[in-house]
Amino acid sequence: MIARILVVDDEPDLELLITQRFRRQIRDGSYSFAFATDGVNALSALDKDPAIDMVVSDINMPRMDGLTLLGKLQERENNPATIIVSAYGDISNVRTAMNRGAFDFVMKPIDFADLEATIAKTLRSVEINRGLQRRQQEAERARAQLARYFSPSLADSLTGVELGAERRVVTSLFTDIAGFTTLAENLEPALIGPLLNEYLTGMTEVVFDHGGTLVKIIGDALNVLFGAPSEQPDHAARAIACAMELDAHAEAFRLRWAEKGVSVGLTRIGVNTGSALVGSFGGGRFFDYTAYGDTINIAARLEAANKQLGTRVCVSGAVVEQMPDFRGRPVGNLMLRGRTEFLPAHEPITVERDAHPHTTAYREAYRLAEACDPGALPAFAALLGQDSNDGLVGFHLKRLLAGQTGVAITLD
Repeated sequence: MIARILVVDDEPDLELLITQRFRRQIRDGSYSFAFATDGVNALSALDKDPAIDMVVSDINMPRMDGLTLLGKLQERENNPATIIVSAYGDISNVRTAMNRGAFDFVMKPIDFADLEATIAKTLRSVEINRGLQRRQQEAERARAQLARYFSPSLADSLTGVELGAERRVVTSLFTDIAGFTTLAENLEPALIGPLLNEYLTGMTEVVFDHGGTLVKIIGDALNVLFGAPSEQPDHAARAIACAMELDAHAEAFRLRWAEKGVSVGLTRIGVNTGSALVGSFGGGRFFDYTAYGDTINIAARLEAANKQLGTRVCVSGAVVEQMPDFRGRPVGNLMLRGRTEFLPAHEPITVERDAHPHTTAYREAYRLAEACDPGALPAFAALLGQDSNDGLVGFHLKRLLAGQTGVAITLD
């Protein structure tokens, strides 16, 4: 699908520079550019072509400047995403533009590599928002259809949009691809779309197969709930099984795209169980089924903690307490950012890995570290010699070599 971009600037040579810089995207049909010399002409162009996806506008122009144009755009029903172009030192105008709804800005003299990356990022956001709007509209249409045949309360129940909240014990799961923002900025839009669609399609299918509720997709990241809105007594077990399958799916996905010459980062997953406020929040034409509380925040922080720990999946002790048959390795007692108490954490593993001698040796090395026994260092060193790719072993060995004993771990 072609992206339609309106450039608003009174510099006479900018149109030539833009068409030269983006000649490949124009030639292959990725981008289409239109040009206007001031805000008045820009509004006229938008009236003639409401399908314009985004606007790139200078601030200082005759008749109508960029800030005034930005205000006019916010009044339109389908206002396009806007990038503001401003000279260095004009920070006050940049702040005004951002407060008025600008998506991003670039500085003059224009760094065209930066402009290209900013345009690509903006268009990705536009497409994601359109997808969310389409799904929202579909949900509203579904409710309207149900309301023709059922009572309003039953229609709300069937479409899952009944406003309100309740406190419930749930298991929250977060995923994120390491380095995806950088990857997306460096890949062509024609490639990043199929990559992200394939990834998200597969990941969401796994979530639904395990009975999870997909609360949010933000870029490449997923936020999933188990135990809400429907009752799931085994929500912790479902979440762990889902996390393990998501991990396997993501690793297979990485290998497929590596064969195409695209290096996709690791998918990291965090899981936590606890009480949260869950329900549909909103009103009028908008609603959002989501969850709030420390339980959700901890799951997100465990996902981020994987980066330092050398793991891909990290779950809290609260999850493990719900599962007598949990298979995994103890990670340590983590002090997560923003918290004041240590949190026991574990790495779930497969049946095969659980029975492997390497795992038995790890547990013994961990026991020595927990007891502050000097034998922990050579024990972990021997394990790393057996498997240099074991990130968690490497993490513990690095701590011990730095003189840190025990398993109380404060993360950055």
